[in-house]
Amino acid sequence: MTTLHEPVVTATPAELSVWPASTTEPRPGALTVGGVPLAEVADRFGTPVYVLDENEVRERCRTYRHAFPDAEVLYAAKAFLCRAMVHWTAEEGLGLDVCSAGELELAVTTGFPPERIVLHGNAKSPHDLETALRLGVGRIVIDSPSEIARLAAAVGPGGHQKVMVRVVPGISAGGHEKIRTGTDDQKFGLSIADGYAQHAIARILDQPQLELTGLHCHLGSQITSVKPYLAALRRLVGLMARLHEQHGLNLPELDLGGGHGIAYRPGEQALDLTALARRVRTELSDACAAAGLPVPRLVIEPGRAIVGPAGIAVYRVLAVKRTGEHTFVAVDGGMSDNPRPALYGVRYAPRLIGRASAAPTAPVTVVGRHCEAGDVLAADVELPSDLRPGDLLAVPVAGAYHLSMASGYNLVGRPPVAAVRDGHARLLVRRESLEDIRRRDVGL
Repeated sequence: MTTLHEPVVTATPAELSVWPASTTEPRPGALTVGGVPLAEVADRFGTPVYVLDENEVRERCRTYRHAFPDAEVLYAAKAFLCRAMVHWTAEEGLGLDVCSAGELELAVTTGFPPERIVLHGNAKSPHDLETALRLGVGRIVIDSPSEIARLAAAVGPGGHQKVMVRVVPGISAGGHEKIRTGTDDQKFGLSIADGYAQHAIARILDQPQLELTGLHCHLGSQITSVKPYLAALRRLVGLMARLHEQHGLNLPELDLGGGHGIAYRPGEQALDLTALARRVRTELSDACAAAGLPVPRLVIEPGRAIVGPAGIAVYRVLAVKRTGEHTFVAVDGGMSDNPRPALYGVRYAPRLIGRASAAPTAPVTVVGRHCEAGDVLAADVELPSDLRPGDLLAVPVAGAYHLSMASGYNLVGRPPVAAVRDGHARLLVRRESLEDIRRRDVGL
């Protein structure tokens, strides 16, 4: 019980800066998102649980449409996809980019118009291409020379398919070396520098059933500066100018990909979307004017920046262990529902919810339940020193690359996804059960 001499810790506006805009704390510890107390969500759906603020997702879709009114905005489905997410993006006027037949089938069977979908992938399977052609996907991004003949054969002599070419502009950008994709030393795209992009484009132009609509590039993820996008744009317009000289080609589209950086902890830098839109629009107009080219329609592909800040992961504390100078707080999830700290060293800012605490904070490391020393969700974070088993911890900015990268490690089952809006919570994706896991295991 708290007294007048024990100030209860409440969230400051700065601490809530990375939480959904609807986040409030009507009383100490009672953190509420979308009008729903997170502790109630945990009690109703169990933990771990992903919570998604529907209005935050929709507002971020609208922000992109307003910032880029003349561009085509495609939501990058790899960040997070479920039928509700497909529905929200469709209603908000965005297109989709997908990376597999699975993502494509889910979107189209939910009712998303296939002509507003773009298929990516550095190694598309025959099933991926067959599904794309069968469902009438809008554009297919060619990523390697071998795809050209395979795709042309699949389309057939009487068919027609719009395609783009993913080119590598030779620009290093991104928050971690594993998510930098704009350089020549990784698996994606065709290099401008060595001529492979130009050669592939010439081959595409020899296939009458393939219509080349534009160039595509993706520099990486968690980019917080506008400059790499401007540099990439200049190199892509330079390539477009050479294609015009060689083939008389005026490409109507230019796709700059996504990778727009967001803040995971208070005080971290995020990409300035308004500045990006303004400077890209000016740079594109100026570069095309200098090259004597018509200005193509811009395409962008935000994923994390739309859904990441709208999500929260809620865990229940299972154990608190003090070892020497270290305190480990173990929760009922971990790297099976969020592998990103182990993969990229991502740092989060978890918060105690569900009760008030007057205890001083102390540095702890929040760890998962899995049999790996690297199963760490948040290292050296300040949390109340009276944490105990049964407490709830909420981790903000958990909407992107959590469920989509979740695994079956230790057969604990993937968490459910609940949406909150206007004081109501509903289940979007149910928890993976032991029965689900058993049904896939068909042999002895």
